[in-house]
Amino acid sequence: MFTDFLPLDLVLRGLLLSLVALIWVITVVRIVGLRAFSKMTPFDFISTVACGSMLAAAVQSTTWTSYVQAIFGIAGLLAAQVAFAVLRQHSDAATEVMHNTPVILMRNGVINEKALRLTRTARTDLIAKLREANALEIDRVQAVVLETTGDIAVLHGDHFDERLLEGVKTID
Repeated sequence: MFTDFLPLDLVLRGLLLSLVALIWVITVVRIVGLRAFSKMTPFDFISTVACGSMLAAAVQSTTWTSYVQAIFGIAGLLAAQVAFAVLRQHSDAATEVMHNTPVILMRNGVINEKALRLTRTARTDLIAKLREANALEIDRVQAVVLETTGDIAVLHGDHFDERLLEGVKTID
């Protein structure tokens, strides 16, 4: 690609192609915005893994055609991520298909064992999150929610606004 002397060509390809590809990814991510690699939905996670795979393909390219294909593949994936995010903003049906629904794991100090089982969340993970949130009394825990990102949110204290559970599923 750069020279006929194979050892030098391998070094140049490894250094230059990876540098240009990395700058390209950073540029495209800056255009796409913070959502590209933030707390992720399953679709965002898949896009991120695929971008990493394409970055690796770009770095290992032996022809300009495969390099350019990988570079445009990265841009295409991130453009699709933006398009799907916009679609989710404007369509409840799209959100339903692409997003997990947050689930209540604990309400008013009572752990929902069925919700733990269905979401495959270990009771020990729930208790660890309670400690992490400085919940000192289980009876004062208003709700624990398994969020769409897989994070566990702990809502505790004396006062609680029910609107905080808008869109959260209760498993009976």
